[in-house]
Amino acid sequence: MKWFNECKTLDEVKSAYKKLAKQHHPDLGGDTLTMQEINKEYAFASAKVIKGANLSEEETENEILSSEAYRKAIEAIIHLDGITIELVGWWIWVTGMTRPVKQTLKQAGFFFAPKKLAWYFRTAEYKVNKGGKKSLDEIRAKYGSEVLNSNRPNRHFLKH
Repeated sequence: MKWFNECKTLDEVKSAYKKLAKQHHPDLGGDTLTMQEINKEYAFASAKVIKGANLSEEETENEILSSEAYRKAIEAIIHLDGITIELVGWWIWVTGMTRPVKQTLKQAGFFFAPKKLAWYFRTAEYKVNKGGKKSLDEIRAKYGSEVLNSNRPNRHFLKH
């Protein structure tokens, strides 16, 4: 493996993937061939660390499918201007100028949370049935957050 050699956990693989996507995605000045190589290696690296985690076969399959779903969701929207993409726990939140890109967000599997005025993505196992009573700031405080980009009109990522 070229891109994920140092990764020992799934969180490390996901973190490395996010950084690599910021650098090499074709919509951000990278090239398609490199991004395809990273995507293939990401799938392999994810599977490798998941299989080494002593999970059941069903848990392993769910982790791999979940990991792939998050990668696809981020990849589908990371090129959009005027939005902020943020990881908060196991959810992806999107804020900023989302109205012009709402169809793209819907197509990528995101849902709108009207009380929070934000879009979110999560897989089925992280569905919450509590009616969304907490504000986005309260959710950030509880789970922490990582901004993947920030309203980048010139398509530049902020380094955090």
